[in-house]
Amino acid sequence: MEAFENIVGAINGLVWGPPMLIMILGVGLFLSLGLKLMPVLKLGTGIRLMWTGRSSKDAESDGEIPPFQALMTALAATVGTGNIAGVATAIFLGGPGALFWMWLTALVGMATKYSEAVLAVRFREVDERGVHVGGPMYYIRNGLGKKWAWLGVLFAIFAAIAGFGIGNTVQANSVADVMEATFGLPHWISGIILMVLVGLVLIGGIRRIGQVASALVPLMALSYLTAGLVVLAINISEVPAAFALIFEHAFSPIAAEGGFAGAAVWAAIRFGVARGIFSNEAGLGSAPIAHAAAQTKNPINQGMVAMLGTFIDTIIICTITGLVIITSGTWTSGESGAELTSMAFAHALPGVGDYVVALALAIFAFTTLLGWSFYGERSVEFLFGVKAIVPYRVAWILAIPLGATVNLGLVWLVADTLNAMMALPNLIALLLLSPVVFKLTKEHFERKTAAGF
Repeated sequence: MEAFENIVGAINGLVWGPPMLIMILGVGLFLSLGLKLMPVLKLGTGIRLMWTGRSSKDAESDGEIPPFQALMTALAATVGTGNIAGVATAIFLGGPGALFWMWLTALVGMATKYSEAVLAVRFREVDERGVHVGGPMYYIRNGLGKKWAWLGVLFAIFAAIAGFGIGNTVQANSVADVMEATFGLPHWISGIILMVLVGLVLIGGIRRIGQVASALVPLMALSYLTAGLVVLAINISEVPAAFALIFEHAFSPIAAEGGFAGAAVWAAIRFGVARGIFSNEAGLGSAPIAHAAAQTKNPINQGMVAMLGTFIDTIIICTITGLVIITSGTWTSGESGAELTSMAFAHALPGVGDYVVALALAIFAFTTLLGWSFYGERSVEFLFGVKAIVPYRVAWILAIPLGATVNLGLVWLVADTLNAMMALPNLIALLLLSPVVFKLTKEHFERKTAAGF
């Protein structure tokens, strides 16, 4: 087992090394420039489209769920432990400068997420149940042709297996840990409660997931942001110094201080980019699987809704978490992960802050379990057909209590490695299909201009 762990660790270091981080940022930058920074410049249009796409009566006929629910399903999967534990880990390992590199990853990631959703809607299919299915495996096969189909198969295999780590057992374990630490609830009880709740939602398929996500995600995000803003108001005098630390140490090493071991610039870049991607999933190819189910005939409109996911996840939620940690001064405590975030909130809101983080983490992780179950389902359907969906759901539900009660060191390592391996086929497809994205985008805005919009 130790030998296997060493092998996976070596592969993990390779796939999350400089080439992968450069490729993810490079593809995002290439798409941003090819789109003439449209995702950033049209942020307001994306917000308007999200608002008008809240119900099926406002949406066009194709697809299973309204555009807003598609975004909330994608956000359900992305807004998770990465926003609480991931940001804290990035700061613990890379220093405050890591937050700058998370921002940069998100800004170019908006173009990546936009392109993924455009291709997902453009090349989606209708399966034998009459349901719209899409994502990287479909836009690889339908956009690049059958000679590239093997690349789509690789993506689906990596996604189906990685989901059990990043989207299932890791999330269940995080909930169980925080529930025991905060409320004294045994791990196995947390696991069973989660299993029952997730099972009840999954019975209803994507429509039920979309409904639950559209109710829970805005509520949990707004509640967490409100608590974070209260903490920042309490620590307001430290906010300018926090921004100074972030920008200074994005480009210069930071010395050891207290329980903080110090970090080189490369550490800030590596952990900022890696945790940023883990948090918002831009480039991994997961979110377009949800956006392919949207009720729309316009790939561009759904792309503009999709890009908001990266903005909300990283530029808003992760920034709040990072600033709370830095302004509280707890980033030098030697704590890491969710414990560090909890300590930062409790520092400003004694007796309340740790409960806020515990509940936010539990709800974030619960919705991630829902979102990733859908990604895994679509992946096994691509590989084996619709007959594989029910067995996958059963396996998914049974894995939850297991994840809540076992040591996940190796599971986390395998999932993190497969995550990066998901990104490779997707990034190759995005580069090869970028002319399609640029052409569709150009034609869309030319029509808008001609129509006087």
